[in-house]
Amino acid sequence: MIIDIFNHFMPATYFERLRKLAPDLPAATAFPRLRTLWDVDARLRLLDQFGDYQQVLSLANPPLELLGPPQQTAELARMANDGLAELCRLHPERFPTFIASLPMNNIAAALQEIDRAVKDLGAKGVQVFTNVAGKPLSAAEFRPVFARMVEHDLPVWVHPMRGPQFSDYAAEKMSEDEIWFTFGWPYETTACMTRLIYSGVFDEMPELKIISHHMGGMIPYFAGRIALGFRQIFFGTPDRNPGAEKLKKPPGDYYKMLYADTALNGDVAATRCGYDYFGTSRCLFATDAPFDAEQGRGLIAKTIAAVEALDIGKDARQRIFAGNARELLRL
Repeated sequence: MIIDIFNHFMPATYFERLRKLAPDLPAATAFPRLRTLWDVDARLRLLDQFGDYQQVLSLANPPLELLGPPQQTAELARMANDGLAELCRLHPERFPTFIASLPMNNIAAALQEIDRAVKDLGAKGVQVFTNVAGKPLSAAEFRPVFARMVEHDLPVWVHPMRGPQFSDYAAEKMSEDEIWFTFGWPYETTACMTRLIYSGVFDEMPELKIISHHMGGMIPYFAGRIALGFRQIFFGTPDRNPGAEKLKKPPGDYYKMLYADTALNGDVAATRCGYDYFGTSRCLFATDAPFDAEQGRGLIAKTIAAVEALDIGKDARQRIFAGNARELLRL
């Protein structure tokens, strides 16, 4: 059994509304080419190629808060979540549950939608993005969302959001060579996790469960730099980082509290590094399907192969493939 906890789908009614609201965004101009993203029959045919394999569905970007004012995004969230819940109802053997989308520019509505999606629709978590229309997710105004998910004892999925307008250099206005995507998204995830940690969210809510996309971004590969602050070099000691003294524990301890998924495009070395950092209990299988040139087929096959290539026991591998998801999502 394999449970893919981070992949994307656009329910038909929501997708049509999105294309009308934002006709110039890639979601309207490019996403129609990716049939398995919005055609449920195409998605099911894709999944049939992989045997005992299930997907926990989540909406694809853009974030709802980029699509309209607060009242409109609340309506969009309801539409998207109703659509995903219906897919899970019709095809439970392939889609055991979904992750709810939230109107993060309307926190009162977001809290209502969390309760509705979890209690009435069967959602097993929520998806938010690394920034809310440019605001850091660590800002105090978004704290109630995390607190509500602690109450429900369900995880928060965090997806990176960064576009070409995030330039590579201050003298320029646009990112080139798709750097905003290739390296910007892992950086965005890492920056978001760091801001959340340093804001004290885990000190306030030690039971909070956060799933960081793409194996935590840059975190596993720069673990040594996490343990060394700039001011620490000059004004601290090996055991004292002046920049982290507001935290109750060393910074590295908080990064290990995160969950991370295997959505690394099937790269074996990167998967091994991420696994070595986060460990068996914090790694969950995910592919980011269907976002590849094979309508998702390549991402699924290569990610399965990358996990199978890990030098670990059968029990540990099965925890990554499905066991951790069952436990975390209470499936």
